[in-house]
Amino acid sequence: MPSRKIDHTEIERRLNDLPGWALTAGKLHREYRFADFVSAFGFMASVALVAEAMNHHPEWFNVYGTVRVDLVTHDAGGVTELDFTLAVRMDDLARGHAVR
Repeated sequence: MPSRKIDHTEIERRLNDLPGWALTAGKLHREYRFADFVSAFGFMASVALVAEAMNHHPEWFNVYGTVRVDLVTHDAGGVTELDFTLAVRMDDLARGHAVR
């Protein structure tokens, strides 16, 4: 059974607790900046392990020290609890990878 889609008002309220994240094009969006490519890639590798364990995978893009992330639950047609959970985990992991 897919997760329940969270309504726009609730998403905006919950974003107050996630500095750096925004709702963009119906997805949770954030850009991380790292000191270099190795730090960015190390962050992505750490997130990949968490995402795989959650069976919930980010849409992301990397160039050198920048990682742009979008989170959405496709089978629910929008943002769900899974997206917020992964966002929090990503922020926790980013702290260990020299975010600028």
